[in-house]
Amino acid sequence: MALLEQGGGTRGAPVGPSSLTHPGVLLWGDHGQEALESAHVCVINATATGTEILKNLVLPGIGSFTIVDGNRVSGEDVGNNFFLQKSHIGQNRAQSAMELLQELNSDVSGNFVEENPEKLLDNDPSFFNQFNLVVATQLPESTLLRLAEVLWNSNIPLLVCRTYGLVGYMRVMIKEHTVVESHPDNMLEDLRLDKPFPELTEHVQDYDLEHMDKKDHSHTPWIVIVAKYLTKWFNEKSEQLPKSYKEKEAFKELIRQGILKNENGTPEDEENFEEAIKNVNTALNCTEIPRGIEELFNDDCCLKLTEQSSSFWILVRALKEFVANEGQGSLPVRGTIPDMMADSSKFIKLQNVYREKAKKDIAAVGNHAAKLLQSLGKVSANLCNAAFLRVVRCRSLAEEHSPSSCSKDAIISHMDNPDSEIVLYLMLRAVNRFYKQHGRYPGVYNYQVEDDIGKLKSCLNGFLQEYGLSVVVKDDYVHEFCRYGAAEPHAVAAFMGGAAAQEVIKVITGQFVIFNNTFIYSGMSQTSATFQL
Repeated sequence: MALLEQGGGTRGAPVGPSSLTHPGVLLWGDHGQEALESAHVCVINATATGTEILKNLVLPGIGSFTIVDGNRVSGEDVGNNFFLQKSHIGQNRAQSAMELLQELNSDVSGNFVEENPEKLLDNDPSFFNQFNLVVATQLPESTLLRLAEVLWNSNIPLLVCRTYGLVGYMRVMIKEHTVVESHPDNMLEDLRLDKPFPELTEHVQDYDLEHMDKKDHSHTPWIVIVAKYLTKWFNEKSEQLPKSYKEKEAFKELIRQGILKNENGTPEDEENFEEAIKNVNTALNCTEIPRGIEELFNDDCCLKLTEQSSSFWILVRALKEFVANEGQGSLPVRGTIPDMMADSSKFIKLQNVYREKAKKDIAAVGNHAAKLLQSLGKVSANLCNAAFLRVVRCRSLAEEHSPSSCSKDAIISHMDNPDSEIVLYLMLRAVNRFYKQHGRYPGVYNYQVEDDIGKLKSCLNGFLQEYGLSVVVKDDYVHEFCRYGAAEPHAVAAFMGGAAAQEVIKVITGQFVIFNNTFIYSGMSQTSATFQL
C-alpha cells in the first residue's frame, strides 16, 4: 500500500522563515520549533475535527503530516468542514483535505493514504510505527481499541479526539512523557536570599548603603536592599526569616527607615526602596525542593538506572547527586532575576552573579551525569529550570475499558455532582455501546430519535451495570445525546482542534505539561474538566 505525497516546499535550516514569525516560537523557543519541524504526525480521518487539528499544526510549522482516510467526500462533509469544498464531493477525503491544508504553509509536507484504518490494522499494523504521534478522530470504539493496543505496544503516543454534538472528548495514551521545560504559570523567583550562595553574599557586602551618595543610594537594586536589611534583621530582631504577617510588616518598616531624608527630615522619593518593600514576600520565599521533584528523586527510574534509561532519568539522578553534594540540599540556581529600578551597571553586575552561579551549578550537574553514563549524548541546556521537571504516565485504553481495572471509584466520586462533566463521558461510552449493537449512532435520522431514547437508555444501564457503577444519570442527558445524532458541529470541532493541537505540540516539543488522561468539554455549559481514568 503506497504512501502518496504532495511535495511541500524545500525544508532548509531547522527554523524556517515562516516559523520565525510564528508566535509559537516565543512559547517553545528555537529548540522546540526544531523538534516540531522534525516531527511526522498521522491524523486518522479528515473530519471537521481532524482538519482543525491539522490546521493548528500546519500553521506553526509541523514537519510533515499524513492523513489516513478511505472515505469519499459527502455533502455532509462539505457542510461542516471548511477544508472541503463542493467540488470535492465524490473525491477521496484525505487527498482533498491535504491539498487545502498545505496552502496554509508551503514549508510543510503533506501526505495521504486512501485506506480505512481498519484495513491498515489488518494488513499492515507496522505502518503506524513511522510516526512521532498518531491522532485518531471520530473512530468507532472497536477500531480505536485495536489501534490503541498497537501503538501502546510500540510506545508511540496516541491522542484520541472526538466531537459529538455539543460535547468534546480527548484521551491521551502515552506510557511516559517527560518534561524538562514545563513552564508553570505561577513561577516564583529563585533569589536565594534565605540561603545566599557565597558569590551573592560577597556581592551584597560590596554595597555600603550608609555611606553612599544620593544617586547610588537610589539606584541600588532592590534585591541588594532586601539582602542588606535581612542581615540587619538577623542581627537586631531574630535569627529566623520574617514569616508571619506581623514580622513581615516589621521588616518592611525596617527597610522604610533606610530611605534617605532631606534637610527637613522628609523621606526622599526612592523608587528602589519602594520596590524592595513591595517585593518582600517574593524575596522571602523559602528555597526548597518542590514535592514533584522529590517524587522524581524517589522514583525507581531514578534510583535504578540502567543502560536503557532515558536521558531524562539520567538528568534527574544527576540532579539528585548535585542536591546531595554541591547544592547542599538545594537545586541549581536558576540564574534569572526580575527587572528592577537600578542603573545599568549595578543591575548587570547583580545579574551576572546569578548567571555565573547558574553556569557553575549546571556544569556540576553535567559532571554528575557524565559519571553516571559516559555516552550520555546530550544534557539539556535548561538544567537551571530543574525545579520544573515533570513526568506524566498515562493508563492504557485497554485498562480503562476493562471492568476489572476501570477507575470506578474516581467516576463515582465525581458523580457527587449529577451534572459533572463525567456524565458526558458515561454517555459517550453508552453511545459506543449503542453503535456496537445497532451499527449506527442514536438519532442519526430524525424519525429514529424517539425510538432510540429507550435503546440508548438500555445501553447506558447495561454499561453501568457491567462496570459496577452505582450512579444515576438524568434522562435529560439520554434525550440530548439522541438529539445530537452523532453530529460534528464545526464550532465545537474548531475548539477541540485547537485544544488537541496544543497537546500534540506539548508532546513533540517536550515542553509544558499534558493533561492526564481524559479531557471533556461541554458546549452546553461552556465548561471543561480533566479526569484520570
